[in-house]
Formats: sequence, C-alpha cells, structure tokens
Amino acid sequence: MSESNYSFDNPTLPLAASPVDAGMRRLPVYLVLDCSGSMTGAPIEAVRQGMKTLLGELKSDPQALETVFLSVITFDTTARQVVPLTELMLVKEPPFEATGTTALGAALRLLSDCIDKEVRQTTATQKGDWKPLIFLMTDGAPTDKWADAADAIKTKKPGNFIACAAGSQADEETLKRITNIVVKLHDLQPEALKQFFQWVSASVATTSTGVANRGDAPVALPPPPPEIIIVP
Repeated sequence: MSESNYSFDNPTLPLAASPVDAGMRRLPVYLVLDCSGSMTGAPIEAVRQGMKTLLGELKSDPQALETVFLSVITFDTTARQVVPLTELMLVKEPPFEATGTTALGAALRLLSDCIDKEVRQTTATQKGDWKPLIFLMTDGAPTDKWADAADAIKTKKPGNFIACAAGSQADEETLKRITNIVVKLHDLQPEALKQFFQWVSASVATTSTGVANRGDAPVALPPPPPEIIIVP
C-alpha cells in the first residue's frame, strides 16, 4: 500500500517487506519536534508533559518494550538529535527549551542522516528493522531552505511519516510537501498538545503489537481524537 493511499477511514501503514521473524526486529520511532521561540510558555511545557506521558505509557506496554527504539530530534534555529535511537526502557526525557527560529529543512536533513546511520537494513546475515514510524510536529512556517529537503525525504520515503501542523501559524501545504499524511491541531492549548502526544503513544503501541502479531501485514493506527483534524 503506497503512502498516497493511506486513509484514516481505513488506517493502515505499509511495513517492511522482508518475511523474517518479527521478534528479532526493532521498530524505530522518530519524534521531530519544533522548539522554536513561538512555543514559549504553555506550549513547550505541554511538550514536556506530553513526552513524559508518552514514555510512561509506552514503558508500561510489554510489546512496546520488546520492539520500540526511540529517537527525538528537536529544531529551532538549528536541528539536533537530543535522543539517539535508543531502546525504549533506557530513554530519558530530554530537555526542551523554546528559542530561535524554525529550521525545518535542517531537521529533515538530520532526520534522513540519522535514519541512514541507525536503522538496520536486511542483509544476508542480519535481519533488518521494521520501517520507521516518524512523527513531526511544527507550529510555524520554516525559516531556512527547506523545500529541497522536503522533496528529498518525500521521494526517499524513509518511513511511515505523519506530520502535524500545530496552531494557526502552521501551514499544512508545507507539510504536504514532506508527506501525504498530515494532521492539524487548531490551537496550541495544552489539552490539544496532550491529546496529540497520547495519540502518538497509542499509534506506536498499536504498531509495535501489529508487527509482532502480523508481521508484514498492514497495521491499523488508532483514529485521532477530536482535537486532531485530518488534512485531506
């Protein structure tokens, strides 16, 4: 199933095609989070609390503990990988500070590089990882050269990529340049951001169970809560 055929009415994600034992493969999860200055105050605090909740929920899920490896990339004026791809149980909450501008292009280039370095491919002697699950959240327009990076990552299709336009200043069309799977939060209120992180947690848990139980069969994601609108 191609990314362009993804539908939340029939919510399935394509997985890696190689028929090998799911128990021997990792599910890489990448969170790419906007920490620019416009997130100052309640929004960045909601991100902190959302990450705490996400880690707590996933670490209480036996199947997620078995399969999930998590990475966190943040971006403001620059992009940085604050958590390299790490076994879920060993992940600690990274510090989040809101500052600077919105280097979306730098974040996408860093994401692509990290996936190239960290995600194992199937070889004659090694079972590869499952296709990464990627969540990107931004609340504003990019301030660096982002278009070429967006086109490159959409062409490359490094994973199952879901982008969230958070608040009125975020442009869904910019995110459509990156992935066809875009959702919208109409505001940056703490409750809306909380719901987003809870949905990400549920999506990761559902996917980890799916790859373990059904292997290469498509995995259903939970429908998003009312605070999250699907961008057609």
